[in-house]
Amino acid sequence: MAAAPAAGLFLSFEGIDGAGKSTQARRLADHLRCLGRSVVLTREPGGSPGAEEIRRLLVEGAPGRWSAETELLLFTAARRDHLERTIAPALAEGRVVITDRFADSTRVYQGAVRGDLRALTDRLHAEMIGLEPRLTFILDMEPGPALRRGRARGGTEDRFEEMGQEFQTSLRAGFRALAAGFPDRCRLIDAARPAEAIAAEIAAMAAEVLG
Repeated sequence: MAAAPAAGLFLSFEGIDGAGKSTQARRLADHLRCLGRSVVLTREPGGSPGAEEIRRLLVEGAPGRWSAETELLLFTAARRDHLERTIAPALAEGRVVITDRFADSTRVYQGAVRGDLRALTDRLHAEMIGLEPRLTFILDMEPGPALRRGRARGGTEDRFEEMGQEFQTSLRAGFRALAAGFPDRCRLIDAARPAEAIAAEIAAMAAEVLG
């Protein structure tokens, strides 16, 4: 089921856990609002009431709680609700939608690293979502520092981080391969620099598609 044509602008942030996606998504949203843009800042899994309920199932609990196949179905269900309730209405109103993770995370986590499910992931996305961001910022950094940063946040949403550094290393390789595979949409960002420098680079890239 393909998504309806969108009047607004859809941007996404991707990368391994602890790479700074949430911080940079928030910085870009604030920047665009200062320029007078109407912005919706959202996240995955989550971004709508139903999807937030599914989020708790996915990011909390033991690492072995779900198989890759079950995760794929849960993420797709959450994304569909997110699309229906949040993303599509905002785009139809001509707003800028910035999401902290979208389908690329599923392509890498479940499609390439947690399981060999890329073909199934793409089929489900085509049938149930049918929407890609106009621009995707992939924050790239060494897994060790990123993992330490993520764990320092504390909280209970650490299921994927608890899969360890080797898992995060595989994720990084997956995101870098994805950036190479979609050069027109994806921008690989060096996330080991100061946050201000990263934000300035992202703002400049966003300006190119904002017109």
